[in-house]
Amino acid sequence: MTIRTTHVGSLPRSQEVVDFIFARERGEDYDADGFDAAMARAVAETVRKQVEAGVDIVSDGETSKISYATYVKDRYTGFGGDSPRNAPADLKLFPSFLKRIADSGGTPQYARPMCIGEVRSKGQGELEKDISNLKTAMAEHGRQRGFMNAASPGVISLFLQNDYYRTREAYLAALADAMKAEYETIVASGLDLQLDCPDLALSRHMLFSELSDAEFVKIAASHVEALNHALSGIPAEKVRIHICWGNYEGPHVCDIPMAQMFDTLMSAKARYVLFETSNPRHGHEWTVFRDRKADIPDDKILVPGVVDTTTNFVEHPELIAQRLSRFAGIVGSDRVIAGSDCGFGTFAGFGAVDPDIAYAKLKAMAEGAAMLS
Repeated sequence: MTIRTTHVGSLPRSQEVVDFIFARERGEDYDADGFDAAMARAVAETVRKQVEAGVDIVSDGETSKISYATYVKDRYTGFGGDSPRNAPADLKLFPSFLKRIADSGGTPQYARPMCIGEVRSKGQGELEKDISNLKTAMAEHGRQRGFMNAASPGVISLFLQNDYYRTREAYLAALADAMKAEYETIVASGLDLQLDCPDLALSRHMLFSELSDAEFVKIAASHVEALNHALSGIPAEKVRIHICWGNYEGPHVCDIPMAQMFDTLMSAKARYVLFETSNPRHGHEWTVFRDRKADIPDDKILVPGVVDTTTNFVEHPELIAQRLSRFAGIVGSDRVIAGSDCGFGTFAGFGAVDPDIAYAKLKAMAEGAAMLS
């Protein structure tokens, strides 16, 4: 049985797409029809490249979005001003490296407004365009299965911080209620829904560094509770969840271990669980799944990241096959899908990996998965 292939979602955007996105971001005049046409062309090309690389379960590359979390400011009311920037704690431990990143332009530039009013949907029009573009491209290039990313309530609260609701819990609840229709629209279209949840790991050393690990786990559990509320009525088999510790090259010495987040991750109402296992800080954590095999629900499908998204090394297919075989040995090859550690285009116009190399990595991933036939 050949292990299927997918990835986390975002992929490199063309310069035309980036220029349109930032013109809109800066409030400049731009051709709205030209914007829509550029997005449709770019999604078709992105899907073509995924198919050419051997990706089975494709996405639109998050083409039209400024980023995987802050896009909500354009589709929901209640956001304005600017949120404080919190550097990850590991970078603060190495100030010379942090300065080098900042001086080299290695920090994405985009608006992160606060929540300053009631969060309500402006309608699903932009989402429906994204869905149409992806499904059209899938039909054109012969892929039956695709997924679309959406921000989780927790990750929105991480990047677009609360300055309106009485408590953080009330803010999470409002976000869950507001995002519910977006999630349902994606699933109703026939696509799988992917929830991006770096709040379950990255926020440990960005927003909650003063807490103990045990205290943070309680915070993360409340995030999953809000997410599960938003997913009520959606079949778990249509849902993917992605956890990560931050898609950047850095020390990552402050990352909370997977062992401490395992139970929280498994409690999410999602059949597919995507997580990092390729980068040097988390590559060893496949043993958590081995040692907790009895605690992995029978309906869960593991999607380990078998290619790193912060380095331009192209992993050898044999290494990818070795990584996949570990998880196949735990839950069986029918419950494993090959994935990436994170996205290759997390922020528009910003990515550590060269676009051509990103697709070379996906091709190597497909070749590695095929070795386990």
